[in-house]
Amino acid sequence: MSTEKSTVEARRWFQTAESDLETARVLHRNRRYAHACFHAQQAGEKAVKALWYLRAGDPWGHSVQKLIADLESFDTGLFAALRGLLPDGSKLDKYYIPTRYPNGLPDLVPDEAYLEDDALSAIALSEKLMERIRSILA
Repeated sequence: MSTEKSTVEARRWFQTAESDLETARVLHRNRRYAHACFHAQQAGEKAVKALWYLRAGDPWGHSVQKLIADLESFDTGLFAALRGLLPDGSKLDKYYIPTRYPNGLPDLVPDEAYLEDDALSAIALSEKLMERIRSILA
């Protein structure tokens, strides 16, 4: 893939990440906290994938933490820029499955298990990650 095509693809993924983050904010305002957490995770995942596409990589998986960690063997510069966000990626990963499935947590459905603080935390984590990635893409 040419550098120009890689840049375009990276921007498409980051634009979609921004849309997911805005969706998380809308869901938070409407007290749909579990869904807000999931969309915040999706924003983080797609933002990291944007960096992979920027370097013509082929990202695989849904773990934000792993997508960042795998950069170490793919692009050490990008990994160095995001290494400090590995714990944030790990926290976002916890919102991938149990926010969506009734059997993801014992005895509760996601709407009962996730509270406003969870949504605010997930959104803040995603915002932090995306701000760093936005600066790299600029």
